[in-house]
Amino acid sequence: MTVKDVEYNVSILGEGEPILFLHGFTSKGSSWETSVRPLVEKYKVILIDLLGHGDTSKPQDSSRYRIEHAADDLADLLQRLNLSRASVVGYSMGGRLAIAFAARHPSMVEKLVLESASPGLRSEQERLARIEQDEKLAEMILTKGIPYFIDYWTNIPLFESQKLLDKGIQKKVYEERMSNDAMGLANSLKGMGTGAQGSYWECLDELNCPVLLVTGSLDEKFCRIADKMIKKLKNASHTTFLNKGHALHVEDPEKFGTIVLEFLSNSLK
Repeated sequence: MTVKDVEYNVSILGEGEPILFLHGFTSKGSSWETSVRPLVEKYKVILIDLLGHGDTSKPQDSSRYRIEHAADDLADLLQRLNLSRASVVGYSMGGRLAIAFAARHPSMVEKLVLESASPGLRSEQERLARIEQDEKLAEMILTKGIPYFIDYWTNIPLFESQKLLDKGIQKKVYEERMSNDAMGLANSLKGMGTGAQGSYWECLDELNCPVLLVTGSLDEKFCRIADKMIKKLKNASHTTFLNKGHALHVEDPEKFGTIVLEFLSNSLK
């Protein structure tokens, strides 16, 4: 589906009220397929590959990846699908994008599910340090290639708990990451990385839609972020998966899908 100058890869499963799923860095829309099984009988599930990922375009200009542009792309995409509103589920990078989308287009968001997500960095010092870090990672991707980077990325502490998963699941996640394009991932970091993104902390108290925050108890950093977020959100709840890490929809997809289904169903009443 063409949105402005970008060709987005979009898959739609099921019929009913729409839910838009936004994946994390190095992933793609199909990564949600196990999690959404409980949802497709009742909802229209929209899976997309975000800019620089999967089969979506990989613009050479990193500024095209800025989170504001990506959020506006989502608004155009929903309009192209003749949808005025949708619930949005976002994981990690996709969670940051979901927050940006809700802040820029609040009338288009029915409900929000934020998995291991952050509204960004508050201090300029933190942002500058993160920009430098992301630039180094982008350079690693471009100079050393996808296999080298994915081996590095797979072994960062954030994903340590995934090493306990079934070998078949680990292989699937690894192959999904390996299928990415070097330019796409590098520009995603430069344009839509945590450092490049502005802070949306001050926008949280303006969000009126129901919000579900989901974190894993082993992911202490994002549990703390969720605790801070819930104090600013008007209509939010926080669910923690015990003994799970950052990517809950990977580590326990059935439970994740069931919790999303319960949240959406209850908030419709």
